Amino acid sequence: MAATLLDTTVLIDALRGRPAAGRLRALRPFGGVPFICAINIEELVRGLRPGENEALARLLGGLRLAPLGRREAELAGGWRRAFSTQGVTLSQADCLIAAAAVGVGARLATGNPKDFPMPELALEHWPVGA
Repeated sequence: MAATLLDTTVLIDALRGRPAAGRLRALRPFGGVPFICAINIEELVRGLRPGENEALARLLGGLRLAPLGRREAELAGGWRRAFSTQGVTLSQADCLIAAAAVGVGARLATGNPKDFPMPELALEHWPVGA
């Protein structure tokens, strides 16, 4: 099974017991230990609701951390530069998350596939919501 890096939209959904939680649990029997990166953690902590600290600690404890180093930073910056010449603005956070996925050879599971038009990135759409 290919590695999967979880976008923050999917992580929020899983944290709050919505549809992505089931998909995340379904990866385990096939040996899939999903990845996250530092950007995901920052976004999750920033959006925590009262009483979610323990649930977040449990969620993060079962995930692997993908590195964000020079190679990933250069890839993310290159995407932002290339897409801006086409009139498309990509967020720094999304580009770094995508670069972390590429860096570990993972596909990116996201609820927002339109935010990740990078040709090098394998995407998996995990619809999120109530």
